[in-house]
Amino acid sequence: MPTTDQYEGLLAETVSITGHGGDEIHAYFAKPLTEDPRAAVVLFHHFPGWDEWYKEQTRRFAYHGYLAICPDLYCRLGHGEVDDVAALARAQGGPPDDQVVGDAEGAGAFLRAHGGSNGKVGLWGTCSGGRHAFLVACRSDGFDAAADLWGGGVVAAPDEATASRPVAPVEFTADLSCPLLGLFGNDDQSPTPEQVDRHDEELRRNGKDYEFHRYDGAGHGFFYYDRPAAYRAEQAVDGWEKVWDFFGRKLGGK
Repeated sequence: MPTTDQYEGLLAETVSITGHGGDEIHAYFAKPLTEDPRAAVVLFHHFPGWDEWYKEQTRRFAYHGYLAICPDLYCRLGHGEVDDVAALARAQGGPPDDQVVGDAEGAGAFLRAHGGSNGKVGLWGTCSGGRHAFLVACRSDGFDAAADLWGGGVVAAPDEATASRPVAPVEFTADLSCPLLGLFGNDDQSPTPEQVDRHDEELRRNGKDYEFHRYDGAGHGFFYYDRPAAYRAEQAVDGWEKVWDFFGRKLGGK
């Protein structure tokens, strides 16, 4: 965190990055306007899309000293109001897992090529973005830490497989390539507490470096202060402290 006597400044802007298959996609990029080498984080937006809340969190990571980027995972579907594009993405079953992995690797390459990078890049996402963070951490070895916040669909039955999501990410647990943080509400139904138990068991069985924190009185989306029915202030404040501590230890963030 900044001290009261130091310069503060952020740059936040839309950029183009090379994603899966060489496609050019949009991303929201934020960074501190100082010269110190910085750790970096790729943010995966939730099913509601590349929205205001996610762009605000990208700036929040920058305020906390990180290079931060949030790729538009729905960019290939066309452009318009966020809700309309998100509805189109939902109708198509969400972005294909292979495409998400490729877009994440492109975002990571963009961050590492930045002159202010210390070379370490983490992954962070909520809801479907939490699933994506875990998926990418398992299917790519190019990242140094991952945070899955209530990622629904990490654990799924075989009959829930789709063309976009052919394999439940939990099946890739043996390939997890970096430390993992998980934050979950015990009142959530996606993932349910039983699904979190299964995720926990697979990580333990495979000897992975991870930590899970589970909150009573919290359901799905308990960080979302723009959704009063979901938001839980006490649990969210504690959860953010867990995020900053985890990335600080694993990425060398400030």
